[in-house]
Amino acid sequence: MNSRERVLAVLNREPVDRLPVDIWHTPEIERLLHGHFGTKRDLDLYRKMGVDKIVWFSPIYIGPNAGEPAGSFHDGAARHSMWGTPLVKRQAGDATYYEFGKPPLKSCETAESLDEYPHWPDPDRFDYDAMAAVVEDASKDFVTMGPWVSLFEIYCQMRGLETSLMDVALNPDLVTATLDRIEDCQTRMMKRFLDRAADHLDMVFISDDMGSQTNLLMSESMWDRYFRGCMARWCELIHSYGLKVFYHSDGACEPLIPRLLDCGIDVLNPIQHVCPGMGRSELKRKYGERIIFHGGIENQQVLPFGTAEDVRRETRQCMRTLGAGREGYIVCSCHNIQAGTPLENILAMVETAKAGDAPS
Repeated sequence: MNSRERVLAVLNREPVDRLPVDIWHTPEIERLLHGHFGTKRDLDLYRKMGVDKIVWFSPIYIGPNAGEPAGSFHDGAARHSMWGTPLVKRQAGDATYYEFGKPPLKSCETAESLDEYPHWPDPDRFDYDAMAAVVEDASKDFVTMGPWVSLFEIYCQMRGLETSLMDVALNPDLVTATLDRIEDCQTRMMKRFLDRAADHLDMVFISDDMGSQTNLLMSESMWDRYFRGCMARWCELIHSYGLKVFYHSDGACEPLIPRLLDCGIDVLNPIQHVCPGMGRSELKRKYGERIIFHGGIENQQVLPFGTAEDVRRETRQCMRTLGAGREGYIVCSCHNIQAGTPLENILAMVETAKAGDAPS
């Protein structure tokens, strides 16, 4: 099987020759891998490594200021996100990040005040041609996923995390009105893009972190109140194009999994199994017949600080549990492999997965 066939088979619960192995990484790790494998283009790197990459992308948005690029993801070329949030360069050891600066809606107190905000994204300003070109090129050999859309993560960048967590309890009218605008813009963008490029897409990426290291960021009832309706609408929209829903939430998000399944998600990432309730065998037992797991390889301790043998052991354990029966699991790091992670550890994860079934 080739990479595309292997991932599609897992997504469709068909037999595979081995479990697929995907790779997520920061730009620093991308440069490390290009240097090791002698490649320049990302797709060539994935081919050379023999990984079963799911190629994903964020919306490409052209801001109104002399064509300034902007987006929810960024590489330093933009000064603001597409939602008008300033971007601030941060250096942390070997890693460079562009974090969100002062939340632009921090001073808003009422739903009516949202009308005064000048930086709501315009669906006409997305570069649909460039977005389509990305997936058309990648879909020849790899499964593709996009665009990246979100609800609470965007709300938090516009209001600030602490304020956002207070809002859901104390300012429901503002939360609802803001989320309605966030949903509407992205829904209109998705419809236009999927009309254009669905034939070259396999999944859409919904990212909405709802878990901390120890528990949910909000109660299940609050999630139901603010997010369940949109999640169900987005899943229905995505499924209407024959595509699958890939959902990302870090942390201890297990209490939400039944609700997410009821909304219609197909793939859950990144399976941070060190968090309470996220044990691999238990997740497989409870939800393995209804969901595909993606991620799992621990990257707070094992990948960056363990030995290559530690990584091989961790990878085999994920394959035995999340991938029991050689089904329902795509091997990958639990979120992006971070700067400073040893090359031999990255290769140990990939090669262990490519070797096939983990021994008992």
